[in-house]
Amino acid sequence: MTQKLFVLTTGCQMNEYDSDKMADVLKASHGMELVEAPEEADVLLLNTCSIREKAQEKVFSLLGRWRKIKDKRPDVIIGVGGCVASQEGVAIQKRAPFVDIVFGPQTLHRLPELLNKARSGEKRVVDISFPEIEKFDALPEPRAEGPKAFVSVMEGCSKYCTFCVVPYTRGEEISRPVQSVLEEITSLAEQGVREVNLLGQNVNAYRGEMDEGEIADFALLLHFVAAIDGIDRIRFTTSHPIEFTDELVDAFEAIPELVSHLHLPVQSGSDNVLAMMKRGHTRADYLATMEKVKAVRPGISLSSDFIIGFPGETDQDFADTLDLIEQVGFDFSYSFIYSARPGTPAAEFPDDTTGDTKKERLSILQKRLDEMTMAISNGMINTVQTVLVEGLSKKNQLQVTGRTENNRVVNFIGHPRLVGQFVDVLITEALPNSLRGRAVESSLDKIIHKA
Repeated sequence: MTQKLFVLTTGCQMNEYDSDKMADVLKASHGMELVEAPEEADVLLLNTCSIREKAQEKVFSLLGRWRKIKDKRPDVIIGVGGCVASQEGVAIQKRAPFVDIVFGPQTLHRLPELLNKARSGEKRVVDISFPEIEKFDALPEPRAEGPKAFVSVMEGCSKYCTFCVVPYTRGEEISRPVQSVLEEITSLAEQGVREVNLLGQNVNAYRGEMDEGEIADFALLLHFVAAIDGIDRIRFTTSHPIEFTDELVDAFEAIPELVSHLHLPVQSGSDNVLAMMKRGHTRADYLATMEKVKAVRPGISLSSDFIIGFPGETDQDFADTLDLIEQVGFDFSYSFIYSARPGTPAAEFPDDTTGDTKKERLSILQKRLDEMTMAISNGMINTVQTVLVEGLSKKNQLQVTGRTENNRVVNFIGHPRLVGQFVDVLITEALPNSLRGRAVESSLDKIIHKA
């Protein structure tokens, strides 16, 4: 009988990528098939994220629901992975002894071995070590699921921003060898992938070894990826401003496959706050980078992350952040009220700003960001956008859905055979979370004749 696997993912795109790989390794080793309901599964895996507010408590709350499944079916295996697992380790099983396996982001490739240990009766199976690049060497052949794919190019971060847990949960920066990355992307392209999103906690820090022993920076890697037959669109996340080099700026000018969209987290527009965060850059540094990118790629959409209410943030600091937003002109961006992460330096900083003040600041900032985002969407009306069609629209089966270069969802009437194709679409309407349009006939003619 086919064994069944359920994976619940929280957090970032790195976690989404890791969860896919968990499914891949267990399919290869145990023939496991994914199911959509935890009650159906033989193995339940929770891939956790420390960035979430009260992450640990949310993990144990969910595990409490899964315990009911295990009470009815004692043979069910429950595993906890990801960053919370890396942080808490054996403490998870002390608090929730029904958890069979605890594993970290760097040891997901060992899941088959850990599963076998748990099924053989071994108690408290835990592996949250940092075996560096071994994870990628041990993964099965990449499997495409649609025309776009995530590809992890590096792990960890060595910046040690005072608010961030990543160096403690995923380790310091480790880059995959260039050939390993290119082989994975080539395999995906041969399976019909047209767009790749290069992932890492700080992809700008990529320093991958080449066959000759030389080191490729991230800009060079982008050139290599763009040269792969079939790959016509490249994105990347997440990245740090201090390593956004002039070579990366040049890449936006030289590589047409690189989308006109850049996510570059700034966190704050205040030099005082940036210094307390230990970001290593100033607002002037960030603004200069943005201007360089705009100069070589006019019309590029820029997005960012903002932490509001960081300990010590004053009214003036917040005003500086709003001013930065105005100067850059951001597209859709992420914003959060600061919440302390256990074990990070900022968790010990004095914080006398009231919760109401933080909520008010966040509301003001998000309102302005929403206005800017909507203005960009409205500005796309009556323009022709190249859309990579990803599948059928969930709301209307007569429509297909895809994304523009600047990461907007577009729905338009189209045949299912357009999935996996780039289609020119005239944008006719801008909604809060998507666009509507109609396919340009000349674009469809090219696709039909090509086929």
